[in-house]
Amino acid sequence: MSDILLIGICGNRLEPEHQQRIKGCGAVVASKRHHGLLAGLDIHRIAITPVEDMIFELAVALQSGDVAVLASGDPLLFGIARTLMERFGPERVQIFPALSAVQLACARFKIPWDDLPLISLHGRPIELLAGRLIAQPKTLLLTDPQRSPSRIAADLLALLEAHNDTERINRLHVRVAENLGWPEERLWEGSLEEAARERFADPNLMLIEQPEAPGTSSVFGLQEDEINHSRGLITKDEVRAVILHRLRLPTSGVFWDIGGGSGSISLEAARLCPGLSIYVVEQKEEGQRNIRANIVRYGLYNISLICGIAPDVFPRLPDPDRVFIGGSRGLLAEIIAPCARRLGKGGRLVVSAVLQNTAEQAPLLMAANGLEADARTIAVTREQKDYGEDGQPSGLRLNPITIITGKK
Repeated sequence: MSDILLIGICGNRLEPEHQQRIKGCGAVVASKRHHGLLAGLDIHRIAITPVEDMIFELAVALQSGDVAVLASGDPLLFGIARTLMERFGPERVQIFPALSAVQLACARFKIPWDDLPLISLHGRPIELLAGRLIAQPKTLLLTDPQRSPSRIAADLLALLEAHNDTERINRLHVRVAENLGWPEERLWEGSLEEAARERFADPNLMLIEQPEAPGTSSVFGLQEDEINHSRGLITKDEVRAVILHRLRLPTSGVFWDIGGGSGSISLEAARLCPGLSIYVVEQKEEGQRNIRANIVRYGLYNISLICGIAPDVFPRLPDPDRVFIGGSRGLLAEIIAPCARRLGKGGRLVVSAVLQNTAEQAPLLMAANGLEADARTIAVTREQKDYGEDGQPSGLRLNPITIITGKK
């Protein structure tokens, strides 16, 4: 049975042993960038893109003998190896990796990369990319022509300016490595504003760095006094914990927080799941100010504030994987119906109910819209350290809250 010889290329050099491997093949898959390495070789060439066309031609060529595939760097790092092994089976793919662009970039920048978050933009739509970038002290991006370093820097700058986050704008530092391993290699570094004005050659990698953002060291359990809110209008700590448990948040996907208030549920969700795209809907200006302040305070730019009224704003949002309804303004039926309709398979909708009417209506509305519903009521008493005259600890009893969960 014929094999696929997947050969990694570092820069503009083809190793002699790889030349011999290619000579023994009936065809070679290569990008235009690598065609110069095949000069003098009389061999059928297959374009590496479009990928589906390449896969078809590769399958045909395999019927007549081995096929070489040239790929930049390490094909196992955001490369073509995964696709080839999925389509043809790992037993038919021989892999000869070279130094990856990530290794070269980190060597040029002189930074360790064992703790470096990597994001590839090649053919991968990423919701709320800014949140992924700003959440980390450093992140390395494999960019693509549509999302160049200048475009990414401009988008980051616009987002931070919209939140008046000048402190973070000043902290962010950008480095870009172009054409690594080739004669036209170039290293660039500067501020976010400078990167937004610069033009960069493709292919390139973009390193975004910032000192550790101020905040808490934990990923869950913000206290009420650590969240900007008004007049005590905030989902209490104990209730917040139960709501998040019932949501069973995915590590990625889309989460709607309807009637966000201070945004406390969104804040906890964003810190627990940095890869989650969160849309918090809030009508009141007071709440909007608090949510913006909390986003800036904790650098949680995977949260998007949607100023408006549910369900009117729903057409502007991507389909959700999870929904939390903390406030409905008497429009519970009008909100639950479109939420249930747009939830994906396995999705969850959670409602918190202080009023008995809401606690009774929510399960019925969920069931009417095809969701499997259950309800749990929690009562919390906070005991204080000081003791009363009777020798018993004093306490604060919170109003009972019913948490209704609808599963699709």
